[in-house]
Formats: sequence, structure tokens, C-alpha cells
Amino acid sequence: MRRFSAEYLEHTRRGMWEDDRDALADLELASRERVLDVGCGTGELTRVLAEEAGAGKGGDAGDADPTGATVIGVDADPELLAVAREAEQRASGESEQGADHESGRGTDREGRIDYLAGGATRLPVRDGAVDLAVCQALLINLPDPTAAVRELARVSGDLVAAIEPDNADVRVASTVDAEERLEREAREAYVDGVETDVALGDRVCDAFDAAGLVDVRTRRYVHEKRTEPPYAEAALRSAARKASGAGLADHRDELVAATSEAEYDDLRGRWRDMGREVVDAIGAGEYERVEYVPFDVTVGRVA
Repeated sequence: MRRFSAEYLEHTRRGMWEDDRDALADLELASRERVLDVGCGTGELTRVLAEEAGAGKGGDAGDADPTGATVIGVDADPELLAVAREAEQRASGESEQGADHESGRGTDREGRIDYLAGGATRLPVRDGAVDLAVCQALLINLPDPTAAVRELARVSGDLVAAIEPDNADVRVASTVDAEERLEREAREAYVDGVETDVALGDRVCDAFDAAGLVDVRTRRYVHEKRTEPPYAEAALRSAARKASGAGLADHRDELVAATSEAEYDDLRGRWRDMGREVVDAIGAGEYERVEYVPFDVTVGRVA
């Protein structure tokens, strides 16, 4: 399984599910009692699941019931779990100040989230222990997605869900013309060169069918990542990594596998030139960028 840093996960998931959670409707979170988030990483989805499951227990959306649903995050990386636990401790401290009335979602999650160490294909959970087993951006990083789906089905007594991106269908709009073109070139090479199926998307249905799940359905959620004035610190770091070529270098092996050393070096040179244009545009307050990342939310029922 491919590994990622906490910084990478924070960058790629920032703002996800903040604007629209309609695509999670088939997870029936308001009626869940025990939820397992497999490959939870730093806990971004785990916390969303806790908010939505808790909001369904106390009547009003702002009155989350801390004695309601239990949400458990599982990941094989102890460093990511440490970050998840720290984030939960901060959230629990903030919950003492009351609910988030602006969003209408409860913030009291104390006692309802726990984290365990474990791999996606050998979960440290007994058969049928939860009524929803879910993963996000996990199957695209596994050599055998169906094996993981079977394991999710083993531990769930009711629903299994997978939220997986289609990286071949990502779109970028930028005020720096070269960025759109180079992002597309790099993305196509990456999809061709990576060892797992990172464009899985709604084809997760095939894995669900193979695992014997029934009543399989899919909804699409598009995660929009916007960069515009005033620029956040994360946007400035991202621009600096473009200008240095560091961001592209993170995927060097996959890009070289799909092209060649010479073609990669040429792409990196053009990428750095583009990055300097981005830095200049930020300095002038004229840079804007939107990245559209489609995620397909597939849900099935254990037969």
C-alpha cells in the first residue's frame, strides 16, 4: 500500500465535506450505531462521520448526542493516528464551549471517536462488529481493492461504503495559462505510471459486486479546492513548491515510469517556470486557481 504524510493528506483533503454532504446520504449516518473508518489517516472523514452520526441522535442537528454512535478510525500508520488523536483532543476541548451554531452541526464528540492500528485487509475487528464500514481514498492505493472490500463486508453487519476519487477526471482552472496545461500533462503521466488504479471512481461497483454486496448505488461529490486572495499560508507553500519543482518531484517515480528520465526532466523544468509565474501572480494579488476533484461515493449492503 502506498504511504502518505500527514501534510499531504491535510493538503489534499482541506475543505472536503465542508460545503455539501448530500453525497453521504446513502450511508444513512443518522441511524448508525457503530461506524468504522478504514484507512482513516489523520481522521478528516472520521470527524465528519462523527458529526453526522451524532447529529441524528439528539433531535436537532445542533444537539449531538455523545452517547450515540461510536466512530472508530483504523489505520496502519501510527504517525497518522497520532495526528488524528491530537486533532480529536483539540476538537473535544473546543466542544466544551458549545455547538457550532453557524454550521448547525454539533461539536460534542467526546467519547464517541476512537482510533485503532490495523491494516485494511486484516482489520482488528470481529465479524459484524459495526453497522457501517467505510473508507475514503483507500482502494485507489491498494493492489487488490476487492480484497479490502471483502474485509469491510466481513466486519459490517449492514452497510459498506467507499469514497474513491477518479484522478483521471480531475480538472484545473487557473489564471496562469501554463498551469492548466502542465497539470493535465503531469496527471495523465501519473495515472499511467502509478502501480495502482488511482482513477477507480465509480468502478468501485465492480469490487462491491465481486465481494457479494447487494443494493449497490453510487453518488458523485466534487471537491472544489480554491486558491484566491487573500492567500492562506498553505497556498504560499504550494506555490513555492511549484517554483522549486518539489511538488512534482514527489511523484518522480511514477512520472518516469510513464515517460522517461529525459521527458521528466523537461517537464520539471517547465513546471518550475510555471511555478515562478504563480509566485509572481500571487505577489501581484492576481492569482486564482480552482481544482475540481470528483469522488464517487459507492454504498452496498451486506447480503
